[in-house]
Amino acid sequence: MIQFIDLRANKDSDIFNKLTSRSQIEYGDVQDRVLDIINNVKKNGDKAVFEYTAMFDKTELNSNNIKVTQAEIDEAYKKVDKELIEVIKRAKKNIARFHEKQLEKSWFATEEDGVILGQLYNPLEVVGIYSPGGTAAYPSSVLMCAVTAKVAGVKKVIMVTPPGGIEGINPAVLVAANEAGVDEIYRVGGAQAIAAMAFGTQSIPRVDKIVGPGNIYVALAKRIVYGYCDIDMIAGPSEITVVADETANPRFVAADLLSQAEHDALASAILVTDSEKLAGEVKKELEIQLNQLPRKEMAEKSLKDFGAIIVVDNMDSAIEVVNKIAPEHLELCVSEPFGLLGYIKNAGAIFLGNYSSESLGDYYAGPNHVLPTSGTARFFSPLNVSEFMKKSSIISYSRKALQKVKDDVILFAEAEGLKAHANAIRVRFE
Repeated sequence: MIQFIDLRANKDSDIFNKLTSRSQIEYGDVQDRVLDIINNVKKNGDKAVFEYTAMFDKTELNSNNIKVTQAEIDEAYKKVDKELIEVIKRAKKNIARFHEKQLEKSWFATEEDGVILGQLYNPLEVVGIYSPGGTAAYPSSVLMCAVTAKVAGVKKVIMVTPPGGIEGINPAVLVAANEAGVDEIYRVGGAQAIAAMAFGTQSIPRVDKIVGPGNIYVALAKRIVYGYCDIDMIAGPSEITVVADETANPRFVAADLLSQAEHDALASAILVTDSEKLAGEVKKELEIQLNQLPRKEMAEKSLKDFGAIIVVDNMDSAIEVVNKIAPEHLELCVSEPFGLLGYIKNAGAIFLGNYSSESLGDYYAGPNHVLPTSGTARFFSPLNVSEFMKKSSIISYSRKALQKVKDDVILFAEAEGLKAHANAIRVRFE
């Protein structure tokens, strides 16, 4: 079961090393196979995509059936529960409303002697979303990626997703894509789909950025094509850290820990508390609730390998632990959560209070659930509007303004041995 760690007596623990190690996947020959797929798609386009889809997904694709039709999308609406469709629509509104507040405008500043400086914002032209298939189909992720891109002003959003065999593409994914404003959907998955978007094929347009979760093949493919296009991030296993004091409800805490443990055997669920009593109660609750889960084996392995209940001296020590872990999701289940907020330096999303469950962020509240994992919250941010924007610097000098600084620029250029740079300034005053 879950590891119990008392940091009051021992300030060192191997839990931090274990959390780091879970992101160090041994790629082995997977990387070579992914590279072969990418190079083949880059060279042969659709032909390679069709061959890999037949090989991996047992589906025969061609230029006539690779693109999902409007009729298929309309049919998907008939297969999805009407209440779920309404929830998808409400979630979309929440996501759009939150991300609209992130929009930035171009700006200009005029200085003396005719100097104008500024920054010009433009959205990316084409963005590609990867949506996993099978049991890992997530309509919520489609909303998070597509709605944010559309709010940023991206002109064209395409989506790729595995064909799904006999059952086809998950209808809820198609509904979410349509509601979010996805312009084109292609039934192709895996590394070949990432390569197709990165380089473009006869059927699939080249994109400026690829976003969305996927398996090891997809993650590696995104890493390899980075530079040909942009990517959101290399997502690792899901994780949650809950900071709780004696006022927390142990049932709530246990339920929230399990909400991440059921994701993946590599997922991490950690409780940090200054109450030994609460720690014991949460441990009991975990055992009770675990037995009620359909994905019990997955959650149990996650808790055993990468879960922990950490007891600390006080909340100062708890915050130290949090900032060291830099979790994807952080819950502050304490009497005064806003009092701790200012001390949190590293976390992807922060949930304040006993009724702000992480599940809210996954589906409905509005902030993006595409978050930094594996400690990368130390330097990465959640997916946001600015990730779909380009910024261009604006520089305008009058002759008078340039004359005042020309000697400085010439001296700097010549100090770097760049004679032509210096001359480009000097000729304007000869």
